[in-house]
Formats: sequence, structure tokens, C-alpha cells
Amino acid sequence: MSHPLCNHYAALLSSAAAGRSGARVAGAVHCLILRTLPHPQPVHLLNHLLTAYGKAGRHARARRLFDAMPHRNLFTYNALLTTLAHARLLGDMEALFASMPERDVVSHNALVAGFSGAGAHARAARAYRALLREDTGIRPSRITMSAMVMAASALGDRALGRQFHCQILQLGFGAYSFVGSPLVDMYAKMGLVGDAERVFVELEGKNVVMYNTMITGLLRCKMVQEARRFFEVMTDRDSITWTTMVTGLMQNGLESEALELFRRMRVQGIAIDQYTFGSTLTACGALSALEQGKQIHNYAIRTFYDDNVFVGSALVDMYSKCRSIRLAETVFRRMTFRNIISWTAMIVGYGQNGCSEEAVRAFSEMQRDGIDPDDFTLGSVISSCANLASLEEGAQFHCLAIVSGLMPYITVSNALVTLYGKCGSIEDAHRLFDEMSFHNQVSWTALVSGYAKFGKAKETIDLFEKMLSKGVKPDGVTFIGVLSACSRAGFVEKGRSYFYSMQKDHGIVPIDDHYTCMIDLYSRSGRLREAEEFIKQMPMRPDAIGWGTLLSACRLRGDMEIGKWAAENLLEIDPQNPASYVLLCSMHAAKGQWNEVAQLRRGMRDRQVKKEPGCSWIKYKNKVHIFSADDQSHPFSKGIYEKLAWLSSKIVEEGYRPDVSSVLHDVADADKVHMLSHHSERLAIAFGLMFVPQEMPIRIVKNLRVCVDCHNATKFISKITGRDILVRDAVRFHKFSNGLCSCGDFW
Repeated sequence: MSHPLCNHYAALLSSAAAGRSGARVAGAVHCLILRTLPHPQPVHLLNHLLTAYGKAGRHARARRLFDAMPHRNLFTYNALLTTLAHARLLGDMEALFASMPERDVVSHNALVAGFSGAGAHARAARAYRALLREDTGIRPSRITMSAMVMAASALGDRALGRQFHCQILQLGFGAYSFVGSPLVDMYAKMGLVGDAERVFVELEGKNVVMYNTMITGLLRCKMVQEARRFFEVMTDRDSITWTTMVTGLMQNGLESEALELFRRMRVQGIAIDQYTFGSTLTACGALSALEQGKQIHNYAIRTFYDDNVFVGSALVDMYSKCRSIRLAETVFRRMTFRNIISWTAMIVGYGQNGCSEEAVRAFSEMQRDGIDPDDFTLGSVISSCANLASLEEGAQFHCLAIVSGLMPYITVSNALVTLYGKCGSIEDAHRLFDEMSFHNQVSWTALVSGYAKFGKAKETIDLFEKMLSKGVKPDGVTFIGVLSACSRAGFVEKGRSYFYSMQKDHGIVPIDDHYTCMIDLYSRSGRLREAEEFIKQMPMRPDAIGWGTLLSACRLRGDMEIGKWAAENLLEIDPQNPASYVLLCSMHAAKGQWNEVAQLRRGMRDRQVKKEPGCSWIKYKNKVHIFSADDQSHPFSKGIYEKLAWLSSKIVEEGYRPDVSSVLHDVADADKVHMLSHHSERLAIAFGLMFVPQEMPIRIVKNLRVCVDCHNATKFISKITGRDILVRDAVRFHKFSNGLCSCGDFW
């Protein structure tokens, strides 16, 4: 046996362990050892080979080599133990550790590190306690204690963390940065910032890593000013320091400050990586700072980061939040590699920009690309189905959630509760809610909002009170659901009580939507003077929806004085909004004041104001059938109009009397009745009666609010046909069954 040859092979194996081609070199040297050296080969050389295989990730080869070695020493066992720990083969690792004839501190470190690396932090703590109980004289090292501190941090166990800290001090490791840095991180993650700072002060030779750890901890605890203080006193900052501060400012809602720090970073010539780009682009999205986002995009292109999947995903997210969905789409299509984060950013972006159909198509494309959805992606596409009121597709995604094992995730369950609520299947929504093992604020709000949209005021309020009794804190969206339910049921005093409770008891500052609910609450109940007084006492003027709500109530109640006041304010805020003209026309038409109607229509033409045409749609066999008033374009128009004629005669026999007050034309009443009978929702209902199976409800969606006459007619249609008809209009759900509506006719 030539010692120089052994040393040469050992040197090759040492370099292989440190290089990228470790497995190939280790295999080649192994062949040379077998061919050139007599059996048995030196143990120390085989130990080098075992280590090289382990570091190259070839744990199976390492195991076979270990089993074939005729002689082993402690180093041999430790080398394989470390290999098994890195491979997260915990059972094999534990069995090998138990079979070792002797152990040292390296053996115990490998065991502890193996458990910690695999996320089995409690088992790591048990292994450490076993080391302390063994009467072997083995003293824990700094590596052991560092691993144990990280385990306590991952477990969030304050008592265990303090216990390890005491042992670190007893062992004399308190001033060492290798142990001190994880201690600082542990205390900061547990919210014990004072303890973290005390450990930091006592550390010797503080370097940039320790400062970065301290700054990260402070930012995590929302102590932004303290983090800034540490940042500014640092004499040596690296790119991680800057990125940590930029990210921390963004995560604490200080997006403008994050962008300013990014500018400083560029001026000082600090290297910018994918994480810095990601944080700054997220800040731009949160601020809707499109121009700044474009500048950062240009800088990413110049620094060749635009094709980075992390940066590309952040760009898609930024453009989506800035309402530039086509730019987001362009970035997405140009990405050479897309992962689940990229696809999710695009799908969520489509949903945020009202492109729900495109979101569903993108999800299908993602699946064709072989990428499985996670809970957030699946939840996002289900939300898009909810916005489309597409129960059929939503139910398919429900099946996918069950098959893929994503059903237990609260993101998916919440989206499904919302879906069924928005699609009018409130019983299914409640059943799914009851099956959930855990409910958060979003879960409760989804169900509360579902009942509110369905007009079930008592159930909405009961559910809300139950939510409060469970200790779940409502948010502004929850109160919108509760207030709208009170409005639709005429519960004025209860609604007013909830509105003031929202501010006083829950600290929620009302926004436009809450004030609009209150205006609606008074207006629907005919208390228009109280609505007027409420508006005058508001800290800001109502938005267009608020004034439109009051104006609509004035039309129904025939209050021309308050109606004109509301219309004037609505025109001032939004001169192109057709609601003010249409509702005023309706009020004048109801009084037979056709000259005023003509004048308002001339005003609309002069200002080029266009009324959004009403349309209704129904989905049948994966195809959406869209109808507008007097629509003759459908292939089955002849049959649809024959069905309508039959329905019209039958509902009149049953007691239906047309309400022509909503027809804004100076024509004979017979012509008005004819116009009403051809409204888009009636055409969609006729189509549904022709094609939707008897045992299934007919589901209609309308882009505008259902008029009073069509609402009344649909009640009669449900009675004479014995069919359940669900209509989702711009305001709420109506479930018509056996001549009744779920809204209780509280118009």
C-alpha cells in the first residue's frame, strides 16, 4: 500500500466534498481505490469516501459502503450519522445512533441537527435531554446549544428557550456570536425584544449578521423606530441589511418609506437582489404607484433580473394591484419559467381586476402545464367562480379540493362558503361552514354576508351575535353584511345600534359603504327626512352609490323635493352617471310630466351620458346564454317568446297585475305592458323553463336591479310552474318559490 497514493486519494475526496461534482468524483475515486489498493483499504481513506458520498447527497451509496467496511471507528459512525441526518432519514439515523458502541459530542450534534432539520423540534429537545442524563462526561458544544435555541424558537416555547439560555451561560458560551445570534432571533420571534436586546449588548465582536438578526427581530415586533436606530448606527451594512429594512418597512405598512430606502440603496451602489426587488414591487402595488413600479421594472431589466421567477411574479402582482392587468399579463407570458407563485399571482390579478372568466381559464392552463394548485391558488379561482355566480364550475373546484386534499385548508373552505353564499345556495354554505374544524373572521363574515345577500335578516343577525359570543372580532365587511340585512328587513333601530356599536365597541372607522347602508336603512323604511339629516351630519359627503340609494328611494316614495337634492349632488360628483337622469325621469314619468322627461333625455344626449343596458344571463351545459330586452338574436327565440306569451296569460289568470310605473315612455299602457313582458330576466326565465331539468332550480344573473314589476311577475311564474327561480341582481339574491320571494317583498 502506497501512502502517497492514499494521501492523493484523500485529497481528491476532500476537494470533491467541497465541489459541485462531488458524486461523480467520489464514484471515480472509489473505483480507483478498489483497483489500486489491496483489501482491506485503510479506514481513514474509506471515511473520506463515506464523507464525500454523504456531502454529495448519495446516502444509499454511503450506507452500502458503511455496511461493507470490515473495520469502523467513531469517525465512520459519525460520518454516516451526519449523512442520514442531512437526508432526513430519521428512523435510520435514530437506529444507527442507538447501535453505536461509543459516542462523542459530534454524534449528539448530528442527532439533534437531524431532528431539527426535519422539523422534529420536540424530538431534538428530547435527544438533548438524553445527552444531559448520560453519565459519559460529554459536554454540549456551541453547535449543540445553537441547534437547541433554534428548536425552542421553532416550538415557540419561552420556558424551554430560557432554560437553554441559562445552560449557555453556565457553559460559558454567552458571549459567542455563534450562539448569541440564534438567541437574539429566538427572543425576537417570541416577542421578548428586551431580552433580545440584552443578549445583543453582551455579545462580543458584533458583526453585520448580528445586527441583521436584531433589526429583523425588531421589525417583526413592529418596532420600526428601534430598527431604524440600529440601522443608522451600523458602519458596515450589506445588501441583506438594506433588503431587511426595505422588506420590514413594507410589511409594517410604510410603503413610501420602503421605496425611499430603495432609492438610497441604489444611490449608494448597494447590490440589489431578487428579494429587494420583490419587496419594493410589493410596496408599489400597495401604493398603486404604477410609474414607480415601471421604473423599478426597467431597472430589473437592466440588471437582468426581469426573467427571475421571483421578480417576475412580483411584477405580475404589482401591475395587477395597479389595475394594469394587461401589463401584468404581458410580463407573465414573457416569463421563461413559471412556478405556482407566478400562476397564483396571475390568477389573483385577474380576479382583482374583474376578469373572473380569465382567472378560471388561467387555472385550467396551469393544470395543463402540470402544476398542482396549492390552497391559495384554489381559493382564488373559487372566489372568481363566486364573482361569476358560476355554481357549476365552483362545484367542480369543490370536488378538486376534496380529491387533492386541500379541503381542510381554511383558505379553500372560506372561498367555498363565499361561493355557495353568492350563488344562492345558502343552505350548502351553512352546511360547509358547520363541517369546518376551525372558523376565523373571514369564515364568519362569508356566511353573514351570504345570509344578508339572501335577504334573511333574522338569520344574519343571529349568526352575527353568535360570532360575537364566540369571541371572534368582526371587521368592516362583516358590518356591511349586518347593516344591509337590517336595511332590507326594515330593522331601523337595530341597524342604527349596530352602526354606532361598530365605532364605539369595535373601533372600526366607517367608510363609504357603511354610510351607504345607513342611508339605505332610513330610505327603505320611508324615513327620507332622517336619511337627509344623517347625510348632513356625515363627516364627508356620500359617494355616488350613497346619493343613488337615496334617489332610488325617493322615486319609489314619490318625494320629488329630496329626490332633486339627491340628483343634483349625484350629478355634481359624477356627471356621467346615468342613474340620476334615469331615476328623475322615472319620478316625472310616474306623475305624467313628459316634458320634464324629454328635457332630461336631451340633457343625457348633450352630455353623452349612456344608460347601461340591462341584460340577464343563464348558464346551461357550460354555455352562458345572455339576453337583453326584446332580444330576438337567440337561436331559440321563437320558442322563448311562445313560452313567454303562455306565461303572461297564465300569471294574469292567477292574479298578476302589471306595474307600468317603471316604463319611461309616453305610450299607451298596453305598449308598456308589452315592454315589461319582454324584459331580459323574463327571457332568461323562459329559456330556463324550456331547458333546465324540472328537479333543478333556474339560476339567473342580472347586471342591474330587478324592477318591481318583474319581481312581482317572477313570483307568479314560480307559483304556476312549481319551479324554484333564483335571481341574483346588482343588489341581492331573490329566491322565488311557490309565489313567494326570500326578500319578503321589502322593496
